Amino acid sequence: MHPTISFALLSLLFAGINDVTFKYYSRKKRSKGMYVFGIGIVWTVLQAITFRIQGTTLLIDQNTLLFGLVSGGFLTISNILLIESLTYIDVSFGSTIYRLNTIGVIALSALFLREPLTLLKSLGIICGIIGVSLLYHKQHNNNSNNTTFTISFAIAVIASLARAAYGVTAKAGISQNADQNTMLILFSSSWVIGGVCYAKLREKRFRLTTKKVLYSLLSGTLVYFIVNFLMLAIQHGEASIAIPVANSSFVIALFLSMVLKIEALTPRKLCAISCAVVSIILLSQA
Repeated sequence: MHPTISFALLSLLFAGINDVTFKYYSRKKRSKGMYVFGIGIVWTVLQAITFRIQGTTLLIDQNTLLFGLVSGGFLTISNILLIESLTYIDVSFGSTIYRLNTIGVIALSALFLREPLTLLKSLGIICGIIGVSLLYHKQHNNNSNNTTFTISFAIAVIASLARAAYGVTAKAGISQNADQNTMLILFSSSWVIGGVCYAKLREKRFRLTTKKVLYSLLSGTLVYFIVNFLMLAIQHGEASIAIPVANSSFVIALFLSMVLKIEALTPRKLCAISCAVVSIILLSQA
């Protein structure tokens, strides 16, 4: 198997596991801010150790700081909102919406980077919308508290848009010669800062517990592997191959949720997931 596919599949696997971990954490009333704070600490430490071993030189300039902090902020917000949304919606639903952030990237790129909206991109967007619509109606009809569900769905959509904003901002930074390695450290540090702010300002509590530490250690390690395996995949091949593979992690999330009996597979859900996969492939090939 080509290294690009192998590394992309590893990124996909860890992303699927992490989405299910997010779901488990959010099932009980716990501080999301402290969770994200802990993940940021673990990711930053692991990333710093990796750069030290590799002898990587970090370059700090105006563009790197600006684009690194802004895109890191979008990434942090997107993950906090994803965790919040998973409190009331299925992990397969939330994960699918989040990974379809490619639709948001296409839309924002067309608006701000003046990239053309081709036929393949349009078909990809339509397939993505169909997939999300199928999942939405399935869970909406099965949910006794439709108001809470609708709010959670909206939060998941905003999380996906924030993730798309991260992608577009990071892409713009790289085009302006921002240092990618330094940006990685800024991304992980943004989780630390964002987690503290969310815990203190939104949740009004800042307290570590053993379970929060354990969850943070697990997710922080998973996020580190997700990011670094995706980077390795892109280094060994084309991003148009690596990214769609890695972005299909909601398939793993659904499989794990079935094995763990969090949710069941239905024909509608299978059709929706298939539409989402086709959407990502079309958008990436375009």
